[in-house]
Amino acid sequence: MFNAKPDIRRIVTSHDADGKSVVWIDGVAANSKRPTPKTTTTLIWATNETPADFLSETDSGEQELGVPPPASGSRFSVVEFEVGNEPHGLHRTDSIDYVICLAGELELMLDSQSVTVRPGDIVVQRGTRHAWINRGAVPARIAVVLIDGNPKRVDSLSGAQFAP
Repeated sequence: MFNAKPDIRRIVTSHDADGKSVVWIDGVAANSKRPTPKTTTTLIWATNETPADFLSETDSGEQELGVPPPASGSRFSVVEFEVGNEPHGLHRTDSIDYVICLAGELELMLDSQSVTVRPGDIVVQRGTRHAWINRGAVPARIAVVLIDGNPKRVDSLSGAQFAP
């Protein structure tokens, strides 16, 4: 059975009063949502600016879960796809996305072709239209880091407008 809230252990380090490195958060990442009936996204961490403020006492894993990241920011999420998920159509985000397949297999659909992504494979998604489909026999899990990008440059190539 698919686990709608996957047990993803999130370990966040910080500094103590003496400036020494310590574990600040160690627990299950619980900020999850289901954007489609067979897909679960869990936010691990987010930044709202570059350079990132790593001395903040705010748990950035508790921010509003969504894509794309804010201007000059980033989002780190884990996404799970049940077998037979229905993608919500080709879409693109105004970000560069680093995607690591952790478990299962996914079909990465693009405008003119598709590719199968397996555990250990890494995808660098550069603002292109895409969709993810699990045609395998088991749930698939990917880790995704989205970093704010410049959609106007992509739009000028295709005449397309950004659509989340």
